[in-house]
Amino acid sequence: MEKVLENEPKYRLKQANEAIFKNFISDWSEAVFLPQDLRKKLNKECNLSIKAETLVSKTKDSVKAKIILEDGLKIETVLMRHNDGRNTVCVSSQVGCPLGCLFCATGKMGFKRNLTYSEIIEQVIFFERYLKNEVSGRRTPANFKRVTNVAFMGMGELFLNYNNVMKAVRILNNKDGLNIGARSISVSTAGIKEGIKKLSEEGIQINLAISLHAPNNNLRSSLMPINKRYSIEVILKEVDEYIKETKRKVMFEYVLIKDINDSDECAKELAKIMNPVRNNGSTISNGVNKKLYFLNLILYNPTGKFKPSSAKRVEKFKAILKKSGINFVQRYRFGQDIKAACGQFAS
Repeated sequence: MEKVLENEPKYRLKQANEAIFKNFISDWSEAVFLPQDLRKKLNKECNLSIKAETLVSKTKDSVKAKIILEDGLKIETVLMRHNDGRNTVCVSSQVGCPLGCLFCATGKMGFKRNLTYSEIIEQVIFFERYLKNEVSGRRTPANFKRVTNVAFMGMGELFLNYNNVMKAVRILNNKDGLNIGARSISVSTAGIKEGIKKLSEEGIQINLAISLHAPNNNLRSSLMPINKRYSIEVILKEVDEYIKETKRKVMFEYVLIKDINDSDECAKELAKIMNPVRNNGSTISNGVNKKLYFLNLILYNPTGKFKPSSAKRVEKFKAILKKSGINFVQRYRFGQDIKAACGQFAS
């Protein structure tokens, strides 16, 4: 786009950016403030179309899109609509994933390539357009429904595509981009310690989440091979350094899988990891405020041989955590009927 507009007055580039990031046009013919011949040139050399298929859940609270990239590879992204009016888009950072976590449908696809920063942004733009098109009557930026939150919890390990992810984050956050607040952007890693360290030095207040999913190394290594390189102890040490540097809360994601990681013993082990209270009653350990550990429990979306924990087992698991004084919440499970778990649609 910049190349097409390089000989135009400078304000044309600003107008074009606003058309994409504020008005969410899908065709340059909608940019009526640009000369007709320029619109035709942009459509030819800088096409805005996004090839995608969608599935909508029965409850209409989640929409899953399979986006076909220019090279024919497929990625997926999900819109999750919250009762409080928030609209969260879960984005992918890679085509497939190299980590091979056993419970993840994306892991079965293997790894194809990293996404460019523009292919990451494209996923959010897709749903910005989707929400815009739902507005009846006269469409103006003032009455658009908007994407309010972005979660990098889709296909891929984002810290293995660090530079593209962070460039995308900056565009999402930029007032001249999508203008989404930094604290409304979350990134989730399986525990790549180098990425956690680099993020602590970025100076941007996005949210960090750790995909934990097991309370001990033996179980975690059997589910997530990456644990053989980055053990729970290694991850926790890096997380503590991150908290010291940023003073920000860290979320730990724990998917409850039937007969795998949902036993009473697992709950007790998890409580020991997450418990902010030391023997002396202090919540401070080695200069780290352990109250900044926060646990997200998520009921598993079935992907083959694994199944979600029963409601009775979940309540027992939660009771043990509550008794131990753990800061946790059980997240609502979106889109089971549209296979909204990572990788299920694209694969």
